[in-house]
Order: sequence, then C-alpha cells, then structure tokens
Amino acid sequence: MPPLVLVLTGPTATGKTAVGVRLAKRLNGEVVSADSMQIYRDMTIGTAKPLPEEMDGVPHHMVDCVSPFENYSAARYAEEAAACCDDILSRGKLPILVGGTGLYLEALLTGRDYAPQGDPALRARLDREFEEAGAQAMLERLAEVDPDSAGRLHPNDRRRIVRALEIYLCSGVTMTEHDRLSRLQPPRYESLRFALTFADREQLYSRINLRVDRMLQAGLLDEVRGLLETGLSPCHTALQAIGYKELVSHLLEGGDLNLAVEQIKQESRRYAKRQLSWLRRDSGIHWLVWEGSPDPEAAAADIEAYYHRHRKETPCVEAI
Repeated sequence: MPPLVLVLTGPTATGKTAVGVRLAKRLNGEVVSADSMQIYRDMTIGTAKPLPEEMDGVPHHMVDCVSPFENYSAARYAEEAAACCDDILSRGKLPILVGGTGLYLEALLTGRDYAPQGDPALRARLDREFEEAGAQAMLERLAEVDPDSAGRLHPNDRRRIVRALEIYLCSGVTMTEHDRLSRLQPPRYESLRFALTFADREQLYSRINLRVDRMLQAGLLDEVRGLLETGLSPCHTALQAIGYKELVSHLLEGGDLNLAVEQIKQESRRYAKRQLSWLRRDSGIHWLVWEGSPDPEAAAADIEAYYHRHRKETPCVEAI
C-alpha cells in the first residue's frame, strides 16, 4: 500500500497555516506547501507566505524555492514535492500537505504524468498558426486527431488547444488517450484529506477583504514595485497571481489605487468560490466548518484524533 500523507486544504483565508503548524507538532510532521504562488521567492506579502514566527520551528518545504522569472507547472511541483515527502517519510515523520491549489495536490497525490514534455519551438509555431488561421480552424484541426479533446475545449481556449496539438505531434498520443492511461496508474500516496471552510460564506468573504487590507498595510505595493524593478513583466507567471497582476496594472498604467484594491478583493473572493467548487468534487474530503472565529488548536486536535483512529483501523498502512 502507498505511504500515508495528510492533506489540509480549503479556500484562501481559512486558517490553514495555523492549523498545519499545530498538526505538525502533534503528529511529528513537517509541512509541504501546496500553494502555487508561495513557491516563488521575493513574493511574501501577497502570497500570505508563512513567516518564521508563524512556522514556530516546523520545517516548511516547497516555499521560496523558485525564481519568479521561472514558469512553473503542476507536473514539476509533483516531482519536487514528492521528493520532499519521500525524504520526510524516510526520516520517520509525517508529510502534511498544506495549501489550496487543487491541481497541485491532485498531481502530487495521484502521481499522474499530466502531459509529455513539450517542444517550445513546435509550440511557438502552433501559436503563430493559431494567430494566422484562427481559433475555429485550429480546433477543427485538433478534432481530426483528438475529437474528444476538441469537443471539450472552447474555441477561445487557445493555450489548451495548442497544447493538445503539441502533445499529439510530439508523441503520437492524443491528450485524451494520455489522460486515460494516466488515470489507470495507482496513486503515489494514500491520503487523509481535510478541508477548512466557514459555515457563513459572508464571514469568509469578510476575512478575505480584511486580509487584502492588511497586505496593503504590510507593504504589498512596494513588494510589487520591487519585483518590477528586477525586470519582471506582466508576461511572467508569477505576476499573474491575484494581488500582483492588479497592482502591476496600477503601477504600469496608472489609475485609482482604491479601485485596484477592490479588484483584488473581488478576484480573491471569486478564487475562494472556485476552490470550494473544486474541493466539493472530492467525496473523500473531511470538512471542518468554522461556525465563528477559527480555532486552530481545536481543529488540529480533531484531525489528530481522526488520524489515530484511521491508523488503528488500517494497520497495514506503511508505518510513518
């Protein structure tokens, strides 16, 4: 049976960091971040990256490990985070995955190879062809070799249409067939999965709004300005993160800062809603619902009790 890891997820601003640290202390664990933006160095405030005092001595992996000039992927995350988890397990400790990037968590836990390595030159050529021939023509071209993928994609989804064609032309295997074969692979890890949320959606939204205000007070605008001064531009993936792209636009194009801040809050609330929709697809998640203010200690105690019950009921799981 695959080794066991623990997952703590949920939408933004639900208190995952605090609960994760307490769990690590209770269960002899170390935290592996599952946040697609906390991986980037020099992006601390806007990603709500845990500070040393918040980590409280608990090792945190997959944080501050990538230059913001790099483009990162779920596949690369899965490979590098798996190395962290395997190292933690080899030292007799429990990996605790903490974060709200569902695609990263899925890639790590399943161990699926989401797509073959691409060809940048071919991708550039397909991009030019898309520009010249148009979306509908490229979608029809994809339908000739991979009708299932073509049927799922919107004509405006340029990136995925180009990627599906690139995969087929590079490997001779369609994206549909690649996904089917990937789903047949056994999971890399067994997981106990927990998610935090609020009973009152408006309370979640209020916490998100307050978090954005505190980020601005802590110097988020200066952090974004500093990133631009290093030579980063809006085309870099790192600056597409919520909170960064809005302030980049403000700094480069002008406009009312208050409007940019309100846009950050709105996009953050929308992101939380998308996170909840993603997580609700997973019937194996155990939900911890805050009725009022978060109580990280109580949540950690509940998860610890569930973990020990699970270990007792499934003694064949590989020992931590």
